[in-house]
Amino acid sequence: MVIQGKQIYDLAARLFPICRSITGSGVRQTLEILKQHISQMKITEVPSGTKVFDWEVPREWNISEGYIENSSGERVIDFKENNLHIMGYSVPVDAYVQLEELKKHIYTEPAQPTVIPYLTSYYKENFGFCMSENQKNNLQEDTYHMVIKSELKQGSLTYGELVIPGESKEEIFFSTYICHPSMANNECSGPALAVYLAEWISGLTSRRYTYRFVFVPETIGSIAYLSRHWKEMKNNVIAGFNLSCVGDNDHYSMVESRYGDTLSDRALKNVLRYHCEEFMVYPFLKRGSDERQYNAPGIDLPVVSFCRTKYGEYPQYHTSADNMDYISPEGFQGSYEVMTKVIRALECNRKYKVKVLCEPQLGKRGLYPTVSRKGQYDKVYGITTFLAYVDGKNDMIAISDRIGYPVDMLIDIAEKLMENDLISG
Repeated sequence: MVIQGKQIYDLAARLFPICRSITGSGVRQTLEILKQHISQMKITEVPSGTKVFDWEVPREWNISEGYIENSSGERVIDFKENNLHIMGYSVPVDAYVQLEELKKHIYTEPAQPTVIPYLTSYYKENFGFCMSENQKNNLQEDTYHMVIKSELKQGSLTYGELVIPGESKEEIFFSTYICHPSMANNECSGPALAVYLAEWISGLTSRRYTYRFVFVPETIGSIAYLSRHWKEMKNNVIAGFNLSCVGDNDHYSMVESRYGDTLSDRALKNVLRYHCEEFMVYPFLKRGSDERQYNAPGIDLPVVSFCRTKYGEYPQYHTSADNMDYISPEGFQGSYEVMTKVIRALECNRKYKVKVLCEPQLGKRGLYPTVSRKGQYDKVYGITTFLAYVDGKNDMIAISDRIGYPVDMLIDIAEKLMENDLISG
């Protein structure tokens, strides 16, 4: 097992038990854990009631306890056993009810009778309990005690930000969300991967670009962040990636930017094409995460979403079945390798230009066999074909797409040609 995948998995496991929502102590606890790995991360609080474009930061929600108890004092469900049992943002309740009334406040997933569904009610005061359909069907006529010990108060929304400076003010942007309770792939995988990508980038001896990482509550968090930073980002961000559902073992996928033609689209599609046996490309019409906000008209950031199995496309999504068994070190390792290849492709993506007319003599530079024989041309085909398109008009990703060579192979070729003063860029 390659070590990065195991480390990322272990970090996701630390995040998994925490009850998160779009605000509250769970978000802060999550960010403090992430900050142990990336100490330069800045944590920002946005007060409740703050206007963020067309939205308003809601009151802060925290919960300490929640359960349903039968007349014998036995707990039918308990928040402490699984934090999905309480609908997110539930207001406090302490009431005794009969079964008929209780069922009005119970939510299940009938098509998946063994799982607990994930539900929220952020912007309309409500309360609810979630359980499996099987649990609901086994409830007997009785008097039940419904208890939710929660608090809605004037507080704040919390997000984390890390900026890793490079040689240029131009930026590569990464976003991931920290607002769901105990779901492994849909919640914990993105932040865990982002942390290790940030560590890898910080360790590069040179960086052409500046890198910006944000850890935000989905939707309201990205809107709040953009309300403060969109102008500078619009000027500086040349490519961006929303990380979601990146820990499973299934095929890779991406959600395109609004028109599918940005540098982010091109770079990620190129790496997936040459390094993944199967992958899915979803148009922006299938959006569902924070790529919605980053691509919004007027914001227009070049952001795509990167996933293994896309959110909403696997049966465990938004249920208790999205647990630590659904993700794996191997799944994380694959996602880590894809994204580090994308970053390297972007760092090296230039418009090179050959410095001689006609084909250069590669043999005298040790780049071509001195004895010509059948079959040898295949070994230098990549060099000669790359040179055929190095005319100052095509960047490396465009050449890769045209000649059918992965960008990482062309990077090695370009370095050899630069060493021999045959191209400039």
